[in-house]
Amino acid sequence: MNGRKAPGRNEDDLITQTEAAQLRDVSVAAISALVQRGRLRSVERFGKLLVYRSEVLAFEREKPGRKRKN
Repeated sequence: MNGRKAPGRNEDDLITQTEAAQLRDVSVAAISALVQRGRLRSVERFGKLLVYRSEVLAFEREKPGRKRKN
């Protein structure tokens, strides 16, 4: 390996759901819902549920409505 960690795998990349909500200017409940739906990965550390800053910043909303079938 080249010594670099994969994006989103760095412990320094972990932030609280409150920090994630502030980054995206949304509620903590919105971040929590994304975690519950599997849209954001989470890790429990020190009794808190943390998310990856890089994923929060890269997150893009899905288009509203039903998904198309091919």
